[in-house]
Amino acid sequence: MSNPTKYTAETWPISAALLQFSATDPQGGAINDADPAVWQAAFQEVRDAGFTNADLTDSWVRPGDLSDSRLDDLKAAADAAGTGLPVISAIRRSVIDARNWEDNLAYSHRTLDAAARLGCEVVSFGLHQALTAEQQKQLWFWTVEGHKDPIGDKEVWGKAVSRLQELGHHAAEVGLLVSLEMYEDTYLGTADSAVQLVQDIGLTNVGLNPDIGNLIRLHRPIESWQELVAKTLPYSNYWHVKNYSRDEDVARDSYVAIPAPMESGLINYREAFRTAISVGFQGIICTEHYGGDGLSVSASNQRYLRSQVLPKTENYTLGTSKVAQGRLAPVTSAASA
Repeated sequence: MSNPTKYTAETWPISAALLQFSATDPQGGAINDADPAVWQAAFQEVRDAGFTNADLTDSWVRPGDLSDSRLDDLKAAADAAGTGLPVISAIRRSVIDARNWEDNLAYSHRTLDAAARLGCEVVSFGLHQALTAEQQKQLWFWTVEGHKDPIGDKEVWGKAVSRLQELGHHAAEVGLLVSLEMYEDTYLGTADSAVQLVQDIGLTNVGLNPDIGNLIRLHRPIESWQELVAKTLPYSNYWHVKNYSRDEDVARDSYVAIPAPMESGLINYREAFRTAISVGFQGIICTEHYGGDGLSVSASNQRYLRSQVLPKTENYTLGTSKVAQGRLAPVTSAASA
């Protein structure tokens, strides 16, 4: 189920996360209501940093809450800056949120429709929920615990499966892939649980976004990044990549992680991408970074991938993924794939 043409370092689609852009404009108004010139200015920053694609992270603009005409304005703003929009990442709108799941599910469906109108290929969803008040007080929000999915609750697990299946079927109807972002303390918070969720959903256009940076930054014991990569990449169809420096003193129960450029953090992405290619990964990549000039660090991450990590030619052996890797790949149930 891989793409017929293999990606190379030059051609592999890499997008910039828009985490560093605010949901409000300089005057304090909602960015969703901003003049398209404000959107174009943000896309121009992305383009000037060296990216030809942006991940529409909905902590900035929420495409699912824009009218068709405003979506056309958004696309025109990106086109004017020379920036493609292959992906929307819809975050903190869990479809199993006890209070808000109906609104979140409806929003997720609207986001799929918006993605189709914009000509995207992938929509990334997650089960992580809004930051708690305590998390919002921290320099790094991941240093204190937030929401936890009820691990072992078969009823809630079943709701996650059925609602994500619903989104997967909708995505298939409009020619999109769905990618599920890994995040701590959710049903996508460990390698085994994330893989099981995709298997239970059972649609080839629904895979994982193995954002293992979300897991290795925790100030507590973690799964090894090598194990996370080995287990999840066969089921992955999109990839948020970032890195953290990490120190552990197990005897003192002390764990510290700080954002780092991809080439200097704990995860060896050279090795991770060797594994990814061996199991058929040909998904879009999104470079991220928290803190400081996140866009510039993301840009350096893109340069690292293209110069040091990704294959220079198509002369490499590509494995077979367990999920679809392109929007034109056939979408079937996993049982018939």
